Amino acid sequence: MKKLALLPVAFVALLAVLLTGAPPAPTAGFDAGRVAQIPVRMKELVDQGDIPGAVMLLARHGKIVHLSAVGYQDLESRKPMRTDSIFQIMSMTKPFTGVGIMMMLEEGRLSLNDPVEKYIPAFKGQQVAEKPAEGSARVAPRKPARLITIRDLMTHTSGMSGPHGALADLYQKMDHTLAEAVDAFAKEPLEFEPGSKWMYSNTGLATLGRIIEVTSGQKYDEFIASRLLKPLGMKDTFFFPPADKTARIAHVYNVSGGKLVLSGPKTLGGDSTKFRPGAIYTAPEFGLISTATDLAAFYQMMLNHGVYQGRRYLSKVSVDMMTQVHTGDLKAGHMPGTAFGLTWEVVRDPIGLATLLSKGTFGHGGAFGTHGWIDRDKNLVGVYMVQRANDSAKNAFFQMAGAAVTE
Repeated sequence: MKKLALLPVAFVALLAVLLTGAPPAPTAGFDAGRVAQIPVRMKELVDQGDIPGAVMLLARHGKIVHLSAVGYQDLESRKPMRTDSIFQIMSMTKPFTGVGIMMMLEEGRLSLNDPVEKYIPAFKGQQVAEKPAEGSARVAPRKPARLITIRDLMTHTSGMSGPHGALADLYQKMDHTLAEAVDAFAKEPLEFEPGSKWMYSNTGLATLGRIIEVTSGQKYDEFIASRLLKPLGMKDTFFFPPADKTARIAHVYNVSGGKLVLSGPKTLGGDSTKFRPGAIYTAPEFGLISTATDLAAFYQMMLNHGVYQGRRYLSKVSVDMMTQVHTGDLKAGHMPGTAFGLTWEVVRDPIGLATLLSKGTFGHGGAFGTHGWIDRDKNLVGVYMVQRANDSAKNAFFQMAGAAVTE
């Protein structure tokens, strides 16, 4: 113990996390008692059968002040959740794709108002076929009033839907290249005039990934790894997990008959216990797997207006552009009181403040319940990791984190 006492406090806290999963002591500006209740409450949700397990992380002023794990990453074997457990973060991948697009913009390789067909010829001649109102005749496909743009893709206002047809099971089998998939998506008619509505569009985000390939000359996954994951030190973040990491990947659960059950092969990404065997689709809309601490590095970079550990990834003006509201008065977003920026969901009004997130807080969630957010007013990063579809326990974490801030 004497030797341990001589070590730096930050190292001792980190060592405690690695050895026991115990969270480090909160720093100034947090109510330690309130922070300590976060894993207690989450463990209650595990015991109630609401979630299989979870990892919670809070970082303030650039330092991790809370990191804890509760429950199980595998209910069947009762394998405990760990703070370094790996999760399919699904749509939390989208902002990585958005940042990649902004990197290409800053290099002068594209503009947000460019038509998508400038980079992907398969989009030429695209049609719009709005769904008819109930009881009315189907409207014949027609030429849209204007072409879809990169900005439309980033704000989910393009009208792109799917996948459909021969690629309807792409998100389970992941058996086509990104280029093949996007060329197929381009042949589907838009569901509405570009820019006129908000509709969450996975195929639109996939198209952004393909534009990164065309403009950078690199495969999408290689670009994201070389420009973001590796320099940010995100050592446990991948599109296709290596064999030596799979033992740490948490299984995905759904609720059936009031109980948590393993997701099957029809879920996004396929059977979560098989780790996407043979997959070749990089999925810019949902492909990444990651850990809480890895994601904290990416979010801290965004909180720092594009800088992390002395290295600049994006300009301040690009970060500000991405995280302001771009959807105007359109009804947009997944959470009450939010709208959309450029691949980020943004808290915009008092309804959105009900979870104690400040106005202007931006973040993104994933299909299996994961969520990350950046609250600039509080200088706070939060990461919530779980693998349960349609999980709402993240709201408890939002609220408890916000309530713990004292200054």
